[in-house]
Amino acid sequence: MKKEVIRVEPLSTYLEQLKAPTSVVTRHGDTVYVSGLPPFDPATGRVVEAPIERQAEIVLDQLKLCLETAGSSLDNVLKCNVYCTSIEQFAAVNAIYARYFPKDPPARIFVCVPAWFGPFDIEIDCIAAC
Repeated sequence: MKKEVIRVEPLSTYLEQLKAPTSVVTRHGDTVYVSGLPPFDPATGRVVEAPIERQAEIVLDQLKLCLETAGSSLDNVLKCNVYCTSIEQFAAVNAIYARYFPKDPPARIFVCVPAWFGPFDIEIDCIAAC
């Protein structure tokens, strides 16, 4: 079975503008893989400079859009990887994350990274069932 690359607009275009060699979403069989993305401003495509809470909301909204475009949903997420620039943001990110996964949250890891290529503090990727 071959993988399927799924375009998710406007996110796929935003990544192309950054010349990022990645697909926003790939599907293989009944499994969906969503790439980690910076918090893109949906109106401009630029990375949002905002408090971590707003960045987390944008990233999770993007994750939701990706999953729905691929025929899945947040309810079908099996695993998330959360990458953040500071462990001190853990509680704030958890508060936002819990709103998106209020019941039976997926497996997850929270990893601190030293920095990104731009002025943002969080990315979240995931694996989901269809």
